Amino acid sequence: MAQTPEEYFSWNEEYRPLLEKLQSILKSTGLEEKMKWGIPTYCWKNKNVAGIGAFKSYAGLWFFNGVFLKDPANVLINAQEGKTKGMRQWRFESIDDIDEKLVLDYVKEAIQNQKDGKEIKPEKKPLIIPDELKEALASDSLLSEAFDSLTLSCKREYADHVAEAKRPETKQNRLDKIKPMIMDKVGLNDKYK
Repeated sequence: MAQTPEEYFSWNEEYRPLLEKLQSILKSTGLEEKMKWGIPTYCWKNKNVAGIGAFKSYAGLWFFNGVFLKDPANVLINAQEGKTKGMRQWRFESIDDIDEKLVLDYVKEAIQNQKDGKEIKPEKKPLIIPDELKEALASDSLLSEAFDSLTLSCKREYADHVAEAKRPETKQNRLDKIKPMIMDKVGLNDKYK
């Protein structure tokens, strides 16, 4: 994973001039450049506004809340239809494809949208506790108390872990494994964080 934009660009020599041009445009707006997910990301007050990256056949500029952009040139696409709700991407095959003024207009609008608070909030996944876990919590008040003290995301991790098992034996094995973890008030995946 690249630690700096320069390192990322060096791994993508074919698109380096294009990426550096996009970087120059983005930095000219006063956005803060950070490395997130191994790619250059541009933020306003720690809020993601845009990112740049190279792929097999193009380099892209994406807007985290691009769904709110007016898109007068009709250049934005949803790169993962059905998965991403707010993100929109603009693809470039060569540096000649970059209309600096147009890109700057889109970036400025994205910054203003961020300042105006326009953003897609992720949908909250409901907590669905499987019957096996419900029974274990109902029969052990200390376990129930410890489970109740966990964050919603930790509760969801445990509930999903048990629910995703297909065989009753696997569900029981998972339940036996997580009970001590719940009592210790740690998340299922804390050791990976």
